[in-house]
Amino acid sequence: MSTRIETRDVASGNRKSALAGIHHVAYRCRDAKETVDFYRDVLGMDFQLAIAEDTVPSTGEPDPYMHVFLDAGGGNVLAFFELPNAPEMGRDKATPQWVQHIAFKVSDMDSLLAAKARAEARGLDVVGPTHHGIFKSIYFFDPNGHRLELACDIGTPDQMKMLKDVAEDMLEEWSRTRKAPRHAAWLHEKIAEES
Repeated sequence: MSTRIETRDVASGNRKSALAGIHHVAYRCRDAKETVDFYRDVLGMDFQLAIAEDTVPSTGEPDPYMHVFLDAGGGNVLAFFELPNAPEMGRDKATPQWVQHIAFKVSDMDSLLAAKARAEARGLDVVGPTHHGIFKSIYFFDPNGHRLELACDIGTPDQMKMLKDVAEDMLEEWSRTRKAPRHAAWLHEKIAEES
């Protein structure tokens, strides 16, 4: 017997997730204290809690770890594991560095520029602000080599609706051609005209 993790809105036919949100997202870090200090100092995140064990609860394996949890705002939690007995951490070398990243939302352009100044004052190399049509963002790396993005939404409700309206068509065209769908160029031009 399978359990579905979605429900269907009978009136509209739309799928609705039965999930209540993301509890936390976890990544590996080289040094838990250095990581907490970085996220607290550069991004202003509150250190919520730490869990440390000598045995992995879900597998029973003897593998000591420190698991730290940081408040990312809006009920979202970012967590890290320090694994002192594991081989040195690396990254997926088959995937470009710009692809795998953690993106945080900021409330406005002033907050984005202030975050950029804080990161640069710490000696970080910051890219941006980069204009993506419906949001602007900056990019930099944490001490573990994880790429971070801070994004400020600038899209209007009409622009967001346009993107939603063509999302299925774009995905279908991409699936067939593996090239940027014709909708992408049209939307980019349309949103640029309005910005």
